[in-house]
Amino acid sequence: MSHTIHWRSLWRLPFLALLLVVGLALPQVAEAQSDPQAEAATAVPALDADTWRQVRSGEVDAYYRDSRFDSTYNLVNASGESWRQWRNRWVSPYGLIVMGGMLVMIVIFYLVAGRKRLEEPRTGNKLLRWSALERTLHWSVATLFIVLALTGVTLLYGKHVFYPLFGAGIWGTMVSGSKLLHNYLGPLFGILLIVLLAKLFVHNLPKKHDLEWFRKGGGMIGNEHPDAGFANAGEKVWYWLLATAGIVVIISGLVLDFPNYGQARDTMQWANLIHAVGALGLTAVAFGHIYIGTIGTEGSLEGMTTGYVDETWAKEHHNLWYEEVKGETVPEEQIASRGKNDTAQGPAQSSP
Repeated sequence: MSHTIHWRSLWRLPFLALLLVVGLALPQVAEAQSDPQAEAATAVPALDADTWRQVRSGEVDAYYRDSRFDSTYNLVNASGESWRQWRNRWVSPYGLIVMGGMLVMIVIFYLVAGRKRLEEPRTGNKLLRWSALERTLHWSVATLFIVLALTGVTLLYGKHVFYPLFGAGIWGTMVSGSKLLHNYLGPLFGILLIVLLAKLFVHNLPKKHDLEWFRKGGGMIGNEHPDAGFANAGEKVWYWLLATAGIVVIISGLVLDFPNYGQARDTMQWANLIHAVGALGLTAVAFGHIYIGTIGTEGSLEGMTTGYVDETWAKEHHNLWYEEVKGETVPEEQIASRGKNDTAQGPAQSSP
């Protein structure tokens, strides 16, 4: 028994190391993000207080006038400085705190509570939970979400990490590549997300028993699992976050992606702030969703990879849904043999 505890402790050491690294890195990056004057000194060293007073008063000449046709903006726009202050003093530090805080809480929760394992042995009988179409939509949206999150974080914070490490050449390639991927994959993500939300709408309507699920902390409070249908209350919260904040992020992203439809510069600045706040918040919540759906809960990931879940998993986590479909169980061996037959017949069926 002592050997088992010893190896469990060794298994958790990497998570303690991650917690330490995040704790050390977060204050330094947040400090760099919260000082917009430091960035201004590097980006626009020629702008001083007299220049800004001149711009705000409207005393402009050919050096400050925008050269675009029929433009009423000054080349040096006072509202742009306000946008930069909001982005650097509030939005960027907020994102680091929320995302870093979520990662720290997940690590602490895992170290304290460990993985949520099934309380009863598996029966070997499977229930179809996700169709091939639903799994394809889910993994497409999830993959695009991760790519957009990584490229977005690179655009917002990368200059404080990669520029000092690799220099201007590599950083320039990284930022241009991130911008290209972000701009072109964003609209595709929006379309697929709306299709996925429409497909799962009926399963995520609020029910009375969802309140009890929250009261029992999803089963962490008390000795009984709270009632849950096809989707439990926590999954419904994630769904409606995507259906509200996610749609706002998509719309604001389209405003930024297509600036040729008459958007004013002030509109673009507001869209940028809204897009960043929503995307950073969703990314933080997504960390929890990914954890629960993978290493956090036994049996959850196989449902989204194979489409099937074990009967025991369905009883414990979605008992109301289980009562509806328990007569449709399929033995695990039958599913495995069906897969082998499909693989064997595939080439023959595709030949003329």
